[in-house]
Amino acid sequence: MFRTRAMRGAGARLGLLPGVLAALLASVAWAGGGGPARPAPPGPAEDDPSVPAVGRAWPVGVRPQVLRGWEPPATVYGPGHRGVDLGAPPGAPVRAVAAGRVFFAGPVAGRGVVSIELAGTGTPPLRTTYEPVSASVREGDEVTAGAVIGTVEATTGSHCGGTCVHWGLLRVKTYLNPLLLLPPWLLNGPTRLLPVLGVPLPSP
Repeated sequence: MFRTRAMRGAGARLGLLPGVLAALLASVAWAGGGGPARPAPPGPAEDDPSVPAVGRAWPVGVRPQVLRGWEPPATVYGPGHRGVDLGAPPGAPVRAVAAGRVFFAGPVAGRGVVSIELAGTGTPPLRTTYEPVSASVREGDEVTAGAVIGTVEATTGSHCGGTCVHWGLLRVKTYLNPLLLLPPWLLNGPTRLLPVLGVPLPSP
């Protein structure tokens, strides 16, 4: 079939549309920003050898719902989500995920914040942050993994769409994915025995 140069050019431009649309959608998803909370998978999407799996407890609960996951910004000051939001009711105990020393405990912009320098994570050490938390520890306190460091504060206008704990991880001023601190056995929950047809499970 005879095709003019203009027709061939138009066909080439149309062929580029799927790639352009995919790039635009990816940029919107990457930007994140301050939109409504949305469910996120519990596992990290990437690996970072600079973050050892030293965690021995979730900050709240046994295996809390991740209301919003880690969304690294494209630039230092760009939009994103520099941590994870874990569902938790007001008054629930908040625990240190790993052993360390309390770096800060007090209000920041009207919200209680606890920050802990983690032992055995290099120099400078990794630092976890938890908010909004009514602290039961003070700066300089040594804490063990799983130790209660405060309780979830009841706040209004939470970006979670309810009460939650925003859990962050930093090395100096660089934000990292806090889920990387959790080993697979803790991140994915305990192993469960599946029943075999005709074989009863043992009594607890």
